[in-house]
Amino acid sequence: MSDQREPRSRRRKVLRIAVFTAVGLLLVGAGAAGYAYWKLNGNIRSVDIDTQLGPGRPPASVGGAFNILLLGSDSRAGANHSLAGGAVGDTARSDTAMVVHVNREHTTASVISIPRDTLVARPACTAPDGTGTPALRSAMFNSAYEVGGPACAVKTTEQLTGMRMDHFVEVDFAGFAGLIDAIGGVDVTTTVDISDQDSGLHLAAGNHHLSGTQALAFVRTRHGVGNGSDLGRIELQQQMVKSIMKQIGALGLTSNPAHLWSIADKLTKSMTTDSELASVSALVGLANTLKGIGPDQMTMVTLPVVSAPSDPNRVVPRTPQAGQLWAALQADGAVPQSVVSIQPSNPADSTPGPSTGTATRTPGGATRSPVGAAGRE
Repeated sequence: MSDQREPRSRRRKVLRIAVFTAVGLLLVGAGAAGYAYWKLNGNIRSVDIDTQLGPGRPPASVGGAFNILLLGSDSRAGANHSLAGGAVGDTARSDTAMVVHVNREHTTASVISIPRDTLVARPACTAPDGTGTPALRSAMFNSAYEVGGPACAVKTTEQLTGMRMDHFVEVDFAGFAGLIDAIGGVDVTTTVDISDQDSGLHLAAGNHHLSGTQALAFVRTRHGVGNGSDLGRIELQQQMVKSIMKQIGALGLTSNPAHLWSIADKLTKSMTTDSELASVSALVGLANTLKGIGPDQMTMVTLPVVSAPSDPNRVVPRTPQAGQLWAALQADGAVPQSVVSIQPSNPADSTPGPSTGTATRTPGGATRSPVGAAGRE
C-alpha cells in the first residue's frame, strides 16, 4: 500500500507545483501588464478641449464619422531644442496641421493639410493661463496655437472648416524623432537632390532609409525643395505619413511584445491629446477603429490656396475649391475631383501652379517663398 501511495503523492506534489507556478506566472504577467498600462497612461498629456471651448461649436459628428485635428508643434522647449534649434521659449506654433476625416464605415480617411501661413479669421480665444486674445479678421493659421494653445487651434480649425474636431492629437519634435527610431526608421523617395542648411537635410535623389533625426529634417525642410514654399514641405509630410504607416504595418508587432512596448512608450511620451483620448484603452480603441485604413485607403491633399492679395508671402483659401472640399467632408463625402485635380504632382516641381501662387526671386538670386517667408522654420 505504501509503495502505491508514494508515486501518487509525488504526482500530486508535481501537479501542485505546476499549478502554483502557472498561477505565479499569471500574477507576474498581470502585474507587468498593470504596470505597463499605468506607465503608458502616465506618459500621455491631455487638454480638456470641451470644457475650454464650451457651447457654440459645430455639432458633434454622428453616424460613425469623425474628425481629428493632428498638429505638429514647433516648440523649442526641453529635448526639442537640441533637434530644432532656434530660441528656447514657452511659445510654440503648429508647424504641421492636418484635418483627418474618417468616414462613417471606417473604411477610408481624407487627410487635409492646412498651410501654416494661411490667412484665416481667428476667433477670440482664452490662453491656458486665462489671458484672453481678441478675434482677428486676418491672422496666420499657425498663430492660433501660439496665442491660445490647443483649444484655440481647434476653435480656429472648426471656424475654418465648419466641422467639429471630435479629437485632437499633438506630437512634438522630440517625440516624432523618437517614434521613427523606435519603428526602425522609414523609407522615402526624393526625385531631386535636397540640400537645406536650415533643416540640416542633405539627400541625393533616390531612395533613402531615414533615422529619426533625418526624418524630422525631412518633414521640416522647405528651402531644399520646389520653390522653397511651405507647400513643398507639406507634400513631404504627406509622404512621411504613408511611409510611417507602411513601416508599422510591416513590423508584426503582435508577435513582438518588447518592440510593441518600445513603440507605445515613445508614442505616448510624444503625445498631447484631448481628454477623451488620454488613456491607453481609448487609443487602442481608436487604433482598432482605424485598423482597416491603410495608405491605399487614404486620400491626402493640401487645402487649395492662392497668394493673399494683401501679402504675396501669405496665402488664402482658394474659391470655390476650398468651400467644395469642406462641404464634401461635412456630408461624409470623398475629396472632390475639383480639389484633387489641382494638387501638385511633385513637391520638387517649382513651376507655379494654380494653387501655389508664384515664387519670386530676391536680389541675391535665392527663391523667396510665397508661403512662410517670414515664419519660423
